[in-house]
Amino acid sequence: MLRIETDTGWILVEHREHARLAGRFAKHWGNAEFPAPVPRADVLEAVTRHDDAWERRDAVPFLTKQGLPSAFSRELVGKYSAFEEIDFADYLSVRAQAADGVAADNPYAAVVISMHTVDLLTTRADWMTLSPVNQDLLRDFIASQRRRQAELLIMLAGDPRRSGAATPEGLLRAFEFLQACDSLSLAVCVRYPEPIALRHRHPRTDGTPTELLCVPLGGDAYRIEPYPFDTDELRFDVPCRSLSGRAFEGEAQFRAAYAAAPVGKLSIRITR
Repeated sequence: MLRIETDTGWILVEHREHARLAGRFAKHWGNAEFPAPVPRADVLEAVTRHDDAWERRDAVPFLTKQGLPSAFSRELVGKYSAFEEIDFADYLSVRAQAADGVAADNPYAAVVISMHTVDLLTTRADWMTLSPVNQDLLRDFIASQRRRQAELLIMLAGDPRRSGAATPEGLLRAFEFLQACDSLSLAVCVRYPEPIALRHRHPRTDGTPTELLCVPLGGDAYRIEPYPFDTDELRFDVPCRSLSGRAFEGEAQFRAAYAAAPVGKLSIRITR
């Protein structure tokens, strides 16, 4: 779940809808200045499906110890330090399913998703928020993800459709591309209030690595500088639910409010 605090309560967006928005950005990436991702279909599947495993958990949302919706928020943009708000073993199970749920259909996409997961839990995670037991769980999980990547790469070596793209360089580029689309979607789905760079630098058509900046314009509109998309304006509706009240007495009350809330939309606009 992702959350936006409002004057009266919360707007909540499911992880899978955030990932689908990232996939829509990915589909339109590519113009005279910036190349489209390669292999396009596989990379788009990785971007679009990288949070599929959250569907079941988001259907039964949780509260934090403070009685707030347990969700990614603008306070966590650019870092990852809210482990104290979740059941850690359950969280790692969801993260494992993120790649495994895609592997049978598309092992290339599964490797890219697993790379994203490992990066999230190594270079960006704050291990100091974890108990020693959970730190051990995390070490074991990261090792298992890297073993899984190796198994999937063996599968890809025997796949003539994808073996040529499954090079270290190609996978790194696909991983960085997923993270760019993911970071843009996260920023707009939590209404991040300040300009923020997309994750990683991205090559122009001449190969020059370039930082891309997301600039909020107000009213769920954003400008991307420089602009990597194939049309001058993108408009997407993201399903969400609006809940009244800042805190809840218990999860039963929260879940009932969430289930009763009508599905609305964030109307996202992206321009040059």
